[in-house]
Amino acid sequence: MSRFTRAAFLSALALGAASPVLAATEVKEVEVSIDLDAINNPQAATVWSNIATDLQNAIVGRITDRIDEDGVKVSVDINEVELANSFQSAMGIADSKLAGRVNISSETDNSKFATYDLDVSFDQAYLPVGTDVTVLTIESPVYYATMVELFAERVVENLD
Repeated sequence: MSRFTRAAFLSALALGAASPVLAATEVKEVEVSIDLDAINNPQAATVWSNIATDLQNAIVGRITDRIDEDGVKVSVDINEVELANSFQSAMGIADSKLAGRVNISSETDNSKFATYDLDVSFDQAYLPVGTDVTVLTIESPVYYATMVELFAERVVENLD
């Protein structure tokens, strides 16, 4: 290793050591609730009956390495589930969306408080490779899982 390369390496190492490391927000509890009136159509109500539990599990699954007794509480109140079938979405008649209010609170850190509205739509989601969108309906497990996973992903992204 040349002197120049070694000096550059040591400088980079020193700068890295001096830089503050941003710690991921630790989480104590995740709670998801839904008012059944938030489900805007009868067909959606049958498909999305377990949304609170499934969304809670999806969020927790993304933060298992960040669980701590002194962490924040994440509360999600789903206030709207509106589903459209693939044909309606393609025609621009209706968009499938999942919306809710997210609250972050902490018993030990006064800087860890936030409230925001989160709204995700199906057209923002990434479908698994090989999904045939021409036959995709709101009854499809892929459709449901995609919306739940997208919402959970956005909640976790907003923790930090």
